Parts: sequence; C-alpha cells; structure tokens
Amino acid sequence: MDWVERLNNAIKYIEEHLTDKIEYEELAKLLCCSTYHFQRMFAFMNGVPLSEYIRRRKLSLAVSDIQNDERIVDIALKYGYASPTAFCRAFQNLHGVTPSEARKKGMQLKTYPPISFKLTITGTEELSYRIEDKPAIQIKGISIPLDKSIEKNFLVVPQFWDKAVKNGLLTKLMTLDKTEFDNLLGVSICGDNKEWKYYIAVSSLTDTGDEFEEYTIPASKWAVFTGNGTNISLQDLERRVITEWLPFSGFEYGNAPDIEHYIQANPNNAEYEYWLSIQPKKE
Repeated sequence: MDWVERLNNAIKYIEEHLTDKIEYEELAKLLCCSTYHFQRMFAFMNGVPLSEYIRRRKLSLAVSDIQNDERIVDIALKYGYASPTAFCRAFQNLHGVTPSEARKKGMQLKTYPPISFKLTITGTEELSYRIEDKPAIQIKGISIPLDKSIEKNFLVVPQFWDKAVKNGLLTKLMTLDKTEFDNLLGVSICGDNKEWKYYIAVSSLTDTGDEFEEYTIPASKWAVFTGNGTNISLQDLERRVITEWLPFSGFEYGNAPDIEHYIQANPNNAEYEYWLSIQPKKE
C-alpha cells in the first residue's frame, strides 16, 4: 500500500468517526508511524493542523443539523463539545454567525469538504543528504514536556530555547566533552508509548551529577539532511523531507527520536542537520 492510499484511508477513518471519538493512534497505524509523526506530516501536507481540520469538518457537517432544526444541545453532544456554549462559540468563530442565525434561509455560511491526496510532481529544488548507521547515543541536557497536540509545541519550544540562553544552561552544556555530535542538539522524543519530551542537549558521557538529565537515543539508521538559515528554514527543511523525500525513498519512520544538530546555533544565521530515523518500508 503506497503513501497516497494510506493517507486517503486516514481521511476515510476521520470521516467515519466525526460523530464519535477519533483516535490519533488509529490514524498513525495506517501510516505505520507515531501519532507525533502523523500529526506533523498532516500539517506539513495540508497547511493546517490535524485538530483544526477535524474541527472544521465537524462544524461543516453541523450546518445541516442546525438547518434541520435539531436542538443545539443535541448537536453539541453529537460533535463532541462539552457544552452548547462551547459549540456555539466554535461555530461562530468558523462561520461568522451564531447557530441561531444559521437557521435562517439565505444565510452565508462556510464549508470545508473532506480533503483527498493525489500524487503531484515536487522536488524541483535539490535536497542534500546522507545515510548513516549509529549505535546508541547518550545525551545530557534539559527537557520540557511536549503536548500531544503538536501545534502547541511550535510556540513552547522556541520559548524553551530563549530561556536556556538567558539562564546560562546552553553555555554550560557546551563545556561538556562531546562524543557523537560536536554541537547542540534539539531532540524530540515522541513515541506512542513514551512521555513526549523535547531535549536541548549534547552527546556526552561526562558525569554531571543531577545538574542535567540523561537520555539514550537508541541505535538507528538515519537520513541526515543539511541546511542553513533561520528556525523557519529548518522547519521548511523538515517539511520537504517529510512530504517530498520520505514517501518515495523506500523507507518509513524508524523508532528513534528526531534530532536537530545545530552546527552553528545562531537563530538568524544557523547551520544545521536534520536527522530522521528510518527503516525499510514494510509492504
């Protein structure tokens, strides 16, 4: 089964469960990846987070229920809202009118049809990468918990880096003896059976007592992509890897965390590598 078919099966699953609980774990199974990787791939491919897409689809379907004069309290319950007030607020935010106003004939409303995936030609700009096999890597650093809804993390992680600069912990980390990597790492640990965390760390065996946390990145095969620019350009590199390279590479997600290796950690003029854990694609 190819990636396009898998993605369309995921959309089919969403459509079949809009009035009950949508399990992100089930969506991720369809693409043989973690819920973190599925959410990220979805957002990269569609320009909208998975949670927002689901919200728009529910509120699009709710229009017909409203115009069929169903009770607001029943509609809110049907689409998983905690209260009629929460539903009405979400409905107005999307459609620009209240549910009561939406009952009127001729009212201008919005609809967001279900998406579908098709094969398109991309990749006119080259990507530079290499394949590496690495044994387990021990890192030391500081961490924060990540939210299971990844769009929130796009705000939290940059703030975490800013704080680490101001309190001097980045400087302390860089004084440690390095092993596999020469510079700072950003490590996203987001397996389905683990607590989601983001580390700012270095690869080191130095004994630091309790000052820094330890984590061992498991042995893996890696696709390593190089780039330079700002934090935004790093996100764009990751987007291109996930949407242009991975689906047609013969590989799928491996079991190790994503690694950002900051060769030069200037946020406005950075040099970096994006390390993606991979394994041969299962048929």
